[in-house]
Amino acid sequence: MRASSGVIIVLLFAAFAAHARQVQAPAGAQGGPPADGRGGAGRGRQAGPPPRIVSFEARPASIKPGESTQLVWHTENPAAPAIEPGIGRVVPRGAIRVMPAATTTYILTNGGVTSSVTVTVAGTQPVTAAASSVPSNKGIARTADGKPDFSGVYAFGGGGGRGAGGRGAGGGAAPAGPTLKPGAEKYRVNRADNPLDTGRTSDCMPLIPPDAFGVPYQFQIIQNKDFLVFFHEYPGTFRIIRLDGQRDVVDPDPAWLGDPVGRWDGDTIVIDTIGYNDKTEINGFRHTDALHTVERLTRVEDGFDYEITIDDPNVFAAPWKVNRSFRFNVPPMKRVMEFVCENNRDYRPLFGAQQKR
Repeated sequence: MRASSGVIIVLLFAAFAAHARQVQAPAGAQGGPPADGRGGAGRGRQAGPPPRIVSFEARPASIKPGESTQLVWHTENPAAPAIEPGIGRVVPRGAIRVMPAATTTYILTNGGVTSSVTVTVAGTQPVTAAASSVPSNKGIARTADGKPDFSGVYAFGGGGGRGAGGRGAGGGAAPAGPTLKPGAEKYRVNRADNPLDTGRTSDCMPLIPPDAFGVPYQFQIIQNKDFLVFFHEYPGTFRIIRLDGQRDVVDPDPAWLGDPVGRWDGDTIVIDTIGYNDKTEINGFRHTDALHTVERLTRVEDGFDYEITIDDPNVFAAPWKVNRSFRFNVPPMKRVMEFVCENNRDYRPLFGAQQKR
């Protein structure tokens, strides 16, 4: 009986190993796009499944004047889902309470797919299609001194153009994009050749922009006339950015998140950061402590547009850019939640990695 059990165990192990080999990244993936499903189709990458709307309904669909109803939706393979009139970009699956003054038809769009639901308000005339299509012009919030107010909780992801490369994925190879200097190929992240590398987000260490915005957790901005502060729910880091454009130290000591200084350029906030250490990744590449980034935040009605210029003269042949567009979280949030990496141990020995003697 013991021998039979041993044979069964060996067969199970063999089957598991065969399956693991099938799901590994194909050879020659170095330099390919990240498999994070958000950055769009890269070179040589198959298009993902088409966007679709699973359901869209109002609960209830008929109300009296002054009452509210809840719009509930579920989309798959999201492509900038949005609800109009008056709501805008939404998360792929969620609910929001509305209080229309008159009978209104709400339209959910996901890529090229649409679905509509009508909320009937007793005793009112339906809002015409033309009136519904008129975009709301709420403008952007401003502080007491007239500057655009970036304060709020923003949804993760960002979307937008890839610029010179997509978001650096937690696994796989770095995306094609910036030109490396001769001899700097070693700075390209290629986890396919290093199974012991558990990924940039596995140890909950700080992430620098734009990677800090590429994890599935919200982030928050708090602003006053002197400072702009970022709070990242994951991995629980923050950046305090003075807005007077003054740097206390010309050559700051290397730090995880660098030494950022902000200033206003019209209605755009410009954040200039030096003083990074060399322990982080940036969009799929490692870097040196000569890394220099310049971020530009431009407020729009439902969030802000983001551009970052990345330069490391030891790694890249020239500066390069990444663009994102961030929107307020829907439904609105007052603050990000607590995130704690509890008992976060090195789990490589569990997968057969040998300890050094």
